[in-house]
Amino acid sequence: MYSIRSYLKFLKASKNQHGVHSPFIYNFVTKCLYDKTKYQEYQLIKAYRKSLLKNNNRITVTDFGSGSRYFRTNRRKIGAIAANSGTPLKKSKLLFRVVNYFKTQNILELGTSLGIATQAMATSKFVEKITSIEGCKNTFEFTKKSLSNCNKIELINNQFDSYIPKIKASIFDLIYFDGHHDKDATISYFEALLSRAKNDSLFIFDDIYWSQGMTEAWNHIKAHNSVTVTVDIFHFGFVFFRKEQTKEHFKIRV
Repeated sequence: MYSIRSYLKFLKASKNQHGVHSPFIYNFVTKCLYDKTKYQEYQLIKAYRKSLLKNNNRITVTDFGSGSRYFRTNRRKIGAIAANSGTPLKKSKLLFRVVNYFKTQNILELGTSLGIATQAMATSKFVEKITSIEGCKNTFEFTKKSLSNCNKIELINNQFDSYIPKIKASIFDLIYFDGHHDKDATISYFEALLSRAKNDSLFIFDDIYWSQGMTEAWNHIKAHNSVTVTVDIFHFGFVFFRKEQTKEHFKIRV
């Protein structure tokens, strides 16, 4: 119910590109978020997701975050995980467009799951490496095999708070937060990874209206001194650190 109420409020407050006066954000909205190009890479994204949806094998999942809204047991079918908890096709295509638009090279992902978003981002020719962290051992083992043919992807089996201090890369072009949908944890990971961002880095937060706590975390992040511009499209929150930008917050219908 919280997400539904939040979405109705979002629709009333959101705008399209005509309400955007920042050239940087206007171009991001019109040339990336609203891009209708039928990229060849979409076929690879569809094929990987389709293969998961058809998979009837079961794994026992350990939830380290806020748990699942869809499953009553931790013994779950791969196809059901892909259908109910995996990144939807529309969001996967959008993630591809974002990394393609910004020519993103080095990505950190918190929350691999079945690797749908991971694979979608990796299909961009600009991406050189994705480091993706998954806490559940069984999910990690399955996804590692599923994505074994992509040498751009490094999968790590660890809990976020344990691994973040061990990260070797000094700076990431993009960090995708897609796990542990909890207010305090989200804020903690955001603040811990601020030192890994540069002026042109992008942070993407998934499910910012998952719960009231996640929305509070999003509002905290928006207000942070290091953040200049945010774009809220309901399902994703985009965070920019560009010092040349005036601090602004946009709600955009996609």
